[in-house]
Amino acid sequence: MNSTAGNEKVLRGVLDAWKAAVDAHQPERVAAGFTEDAIFQGLHPYSVGRQGVADYYASQPLGMTAEYRILETRQLGEGLVLGYQTVDFSFTDRPTLTVYLSLVVRQQADGWYISHYQVSRLR
Repeated sequence: MNSTAGNEKVLRGVLDAWKAAVDAHQPERVAAGFTEDAIFQGLHPYSVGRQGVADYYASQPLGMTAEYRILETRQLGEGLVLGYQTVDFSFTDRPTLTVYLSLVVRQQADGWYISHYQVSRLR
């Protein structure tokens, strides 16, 4: 899969599952979309592994939802895709927060998983 369309299909599959779990406030389900050794950098100090991802999303407020838009994709190698997205996190009690999200997704025997997740806020 060397095409941009193919890369976007992979990313959409991963991101749609991530979004559904974030929107449903199901931290363990969010974490299940990451590799066991994923490097995760949200807007708090980084963590490694699924437990850190679950803890991060468990601390998010109820009612938070995510809308993403893929900006760029690259195939880094066989079974590795880079995605660069914007994400709008909406809340029930405060303004929407727009961030930039870089992902590396890795193909494993049973599907694609996030192995690197890094959020940044550009002002």
